Amino acid sequence: MSSTDHAPETHDAQATAGPEDAPAVKPVLTPAAAKRANASVIGMIMALLVSLLAIVPVVLLSAGQKTDTYRPAVDVAAVAANAKPVAGFSPVVPQLPAGYSPNYARWVSGTSDGVSHWDLGYLTPGQQFVSVEQTASANPTWLADQVHKAPTTGTRDVGGVAWTLYDKPGTEKSYVATIAGTTVIVSGSAAFGEFDAVAGAVAASARS
Repeated sequence: MSSTDHAPETHDAQATAGPEDAPAVKPVLTPAAAKRANASVIGMIMALLVSLLAIVPVVLLSAGQKTDTYRPAVDVAAVAANAKPVAGFSPVVPQLPAGYSPNYARWVSGTSDGVSHWDLGYLTPGQQFVSVEQTASANPTWLADQVHKAPTTGTRDVGGVAWTLYDKPGTEKSYVATIAGTTVIVSGSAAFGEFDAVAGAVAASARS
């Protein structure tokens, strides 16, 4: 009995390609699409440049302009005329040179200290503030409060009036005088030259 030799069978193993083995698909930008994209970018850049060219002159002009200080319109004479019947004396209306502007004018009454008074505020050419207070009912406590409890440091002859000077470091200085039966206080941060201009005008008005 003969034996039959069987040759081993061979199979060509072919690997099955999976999704991970598939070649990557690269997006293709057509010439027309590329042209449109470039045109959009160029358009955006041009628009930005035009906007900048429009803004720069405005910024330069704004930087070169000086902002004027707001000056409220205050008719000191009219307010003084209305206050006179209540005050019982003629409120001062200083006639000051150009550059001095009134910030406010008012009659102050019903205060806790019991001293009703005429109250003015001025802005000087040096951009400093000077106030004027006038009353016929001053008392030592009220006066001390108005001069910020500063000591007397001398006198100044301004407008034919001997003003008592109250001054101490860190506070506003004050001139105080009795004119036409009223106590007048000029206080503020201005230099003596501007202070004297206000005090002189106040003295002239009080004696007119």
